Amino acid sequence: MTNIKNSDFMDFQNETLPNIDIEHFKIPTIKDFERKLSNHKPKFVLLYGSLREISYSRLVVEECARLLNAMGAEVKIYDPTGLPLPDSEDVTHPKVAELRGLVEWSEGMVWCSPERHGSMSGIMKTQIDWIPLSIGAVRPTQGKTLAVMQVCGGSQSFNTVNQLRILGRWMRMITIPNQSSLPKAFLEFEDVENSDGSVSKRMKESGFYLRIVDVMEELVRFTLMTRDHADYLVDRYSERVEDAEALMARVNQNKL
Repeated sequence: MTNIKNSDFMDFQNETLPNIDIEHFKIPTIKDFERKLSNHKPKFVLLYGSLREISYSRLVVEECARLLNAMGAEVKIYDPTGLPLPDSEDVTHPKVAELRGLVEWSEGMVWCSPERHGSMSGIMKTQIDWIPLSIGAVRPTQGKTLAVMQVCGGSQSFNTVNQLRILGRWMRMITIPNQSSLPKAFLEFEDVENSDGSVSKRMKESGFYLRIVDVMEELVRFTLMTRDHADYLVDRYSERVEDAEALMARVNQNKL
């Protein structure tokens, strides 16, 4: 076994950082997380990616809503029916305003899309494209939690959840590690009679259902853990410096 000595490594203790703006450079410490935690119900908005009469992505989202409610959360499901294509209407369009309002209200999200041609559906992408990275001074998705899921018409794949993860990262969301991909989704639901005599399609008991429970449980945990620290977790040195430079340019305009 090779012995490793301290002298084998470069000593950075006495190094300087000439390119760093000390005024905006912050050293993270454990004390940054010492704050009073919220005790209100975690708030989630759920998106699905199909307008079919029997939409399995919607059915999965409805199962997620039941689970989140049982875990003490407040849940709202967005219906994408009538949502226009991105940039084809103004942001004041009722369906766009509804979507953006729900995203701002939420502390976490669930995205579930069918896989079509090895990708997420256009309905799913349209919803995400209408959610901007910022609305004025508000960043509606930054620092919020996200769970990604997909339903498959055939064998199981992970193309869609992988793409949704990329989008979640781009939207600066905290995408939880666990995820769900439901193969042959049409085989995983059955008609169940409700107490009022109506009939609903409910997911069968299976390993796939257990996985969805796991994902929702993890989503709630991550949300409770991070929601009060969201602004701190996504605070960036590059943006603090940029803001300072913009301020300096504005202050010094009269000297030009």
